[in-house]
Amino acid sequence: MRALLVIDVQHAIVECKDFQQELNNIESIIRDFKENEEPIFFIRHLEGDEKSPFYRESPSSELHHALKKYADIVIEKKTPSSFFQTNLSEKLDQLGVNHLFITGFETEFCCQFTAIAAYDRGYRVTFIEDATGTVNDEATYEMKGLDIRDFVGTVLHWSTVIEVLDQEEYVGKYQSSTKA
Repeated sequence: MRALLVIDVQHAIVECKDFQQELNNIESIIRDFKENEEPIFFIRHLEGDEKSPFYRESPSSELHHALKKYADIVIEKKTPSSFFQTNLSEKLDQLGVNHLFITGFETEFCCQFTAIAAYDRGYRVTFIEDATGTVNDEATYEMKGLDIRDFVGTVLHWSTVIEVLDQEEYVGKYQSSTKA
């Protein structure tokens, strides 16, 4: 059975720059999972520091209004991994999930860490590159010309253990065929 992870689609991130294309891609994939009655897990990053935009009581830590209506299952996390000290594995196991699709925010942190952690736990993993986004850029890492999303996607693809697709490839491979 498949499940979709929608990671950190929260006001603190989404409102930092124009992520409309990423949100559109994520929503398209969410709709496919909804139509097939497959589980969708929203992951919400929270921190204990009251000054943090991810502080539990801060409006900026809330799921972004563009996709919040789809959030039937919400898992709260405190680290880049959606699995570390959460009940995500238990929930997935209860549903018989063996294939995870990764979407959401902070491509190079929470999305990548979760993809690797999922693989380490025995899940088949599909990382949908253009259904992820990051507030960071080449200046953040002092690496001229760096395309973070492409870099992370390439590294994961080269691992040969995590499938990396863009949204269009997802539609061609999974939306039009029998689901695994």
